Amino acid sequence: MKLKEILNGIDYKLIKGNINTEIKDISYDSRETKENDAFICLVGIDTNGHNYIKNAIQKGCKCIIICQEIEEIKEEVTIIKVKDTRTTLSYLSANLFRHPDKSLIKIAITGTKGKTSTSWIIKNILEQKGEKVGIIGTIGTIINGKLIPHKNTTPESYKIQKYMRQMVDTGTKYLVMEVSSQALKVGRVNNILFDYAIFTNLSIDHIGPREHPTYEDYRKSKRKLFTQSKIGILNKDDPFFKEMIQDSTCKIYTYGTNNCDLKIEKITPTNEANFLGTTFQLTGKINDTFKIPSPGNFSAYNATAAIFLSLLLNTEITDIKKGLEKFQVPGRCEIINIGNHRKVIIDFAHNKISMESIIKTMKAYHPNRIITVFGCGGGRSIERRKELGTTSGKLSDLSIITTDNPRNDEIDEINQSIVEGIEEVNGNYIVIKDRKEAILYALKNSTENDIILLLGKGHETYQEIKGEKTYFNEKEIINTYIKENKIDK
Repeated sequence: MKLKEILNGIDYKLIKGNINTEIKDISYDSRETKENDAFICLVGIDTNGHNYIKNAIQKGCKCIIICQEIEEIKEEVTIIKVKDTRTTLSYLSANLFRHPDKSLIKIAITGTKGKTSTSWIIKNILEQKGEKVGIIGTIGTIINGKLIPHKNTTPESYKIQKYMRQMVDTGTKYLVMEVSSQALKVGRVNNILFDYAIFTNLSIDHIGPREHPTYEDYRKSKRKLFTQSKIGILNKDDPFFKEMIQDSTCKIYTYGTNNCDLKIEKITPTNEANFLGTTFQLTGKINDTFKIPSPGNFSAYNATAAIFLSLLLNTEITDIKKGLEKFQVPGRCEIINIGNHRKVIIDFAHNKISMESIIKTMKAYHPNRIITVFGCGGGRSIERRKELGTTSGKLSDLSIITTDNPRNDEIDEINQSIVEGIEEVNGNYIVIKDRKEAILYALKNSTENDIILLLGKGHETYQEIKGEKTYFNEKEIINTYIKENKIDK
């Protein structure tokens, strides 16, 4: 594709070279730059692409796209200057991949919690009615049934456009995308007009120098989604509902427990022979009772958002109910029966709010004991570590403190901070540094009707210690235990 086609509709200045240059691809990491690429210099917190221009030229790139002043480049390459390279990347990528978004029905989900679960409920329901669905989110990107892992909830705009093109080329009709506040803030989805946008809830998270400096900045970033969507479906019970719609340009629908388009009348914890989950009744746009094999009030809210969207897409009630029955998200309240009325729940809860939510939710099922296995990731404040300890110490019958992803922090220092939090509330705890041993200890020492919570890792299949990632799969550990002990689930 000619460079001028990739630059179509973009405000730029030609510093040097020729816009009729043939460009094979766009790169934003000089280590991955190939011959005949256009290299765009992104400016991040830790790195600045302008420092790697020589590397990209040595790799054979034909064009450099900048937003800062640079030294004179003598090599025969084209130089393009734009106001902001990160925002521009979204538009360049859309041109390169021939605007695949125009061939998809695009569903965006934003909120502090519930994005992943809601997206997978939607996927289940739409697939139940025979549709082909792609996902971009926390667990990764799913295209034609294949999972592509990635670091961020919402990947860089280039990858979003690339994934959408792959979805279109494989016959996908619907894209369900988790849209993070950071993605909205830095413009990864700037040029996408979503057909539907869902807001789940809002609470304090992602505040810090690397993400959002203030809670207000976090909220402001979230509500941008409803200025680039056609239809919004929002949780009216959330305290920040009005703020979310104050700049909105889309048609608004609401769900919740009071004066909503789709009203949740009753939520009941349900624990049957082969079912642990939630039953709830809806009135308004539809009057019916639904069940989902996922515990807690939040599961009813997530399901209601998905049901509302499904109704707007003219989905049959039978397909909705069958889709709900099959719901299961890897590492998100993922329930495994281990015999003797015991259950293990694998969940991604890794902060005070999410930990408190899941433990309180489990208490509603009146287990014999709640045993919580957890640690804290590296790069987190001492206060956050202590909060996890305090929360589990107050609510769990036994806390097993272990390793999460300590990254470059010392495991013992992390765990000591957690212990300080537990001891402040006189919680019952044990420290087992090795996470596999901690899990096996919980399994072997659990008794009838216990619930074991494995928190923090969720869907992850690795541990990151001192910059090295090693394979680690909690579900495999549990299944091996079940097999070795010949447990009939």
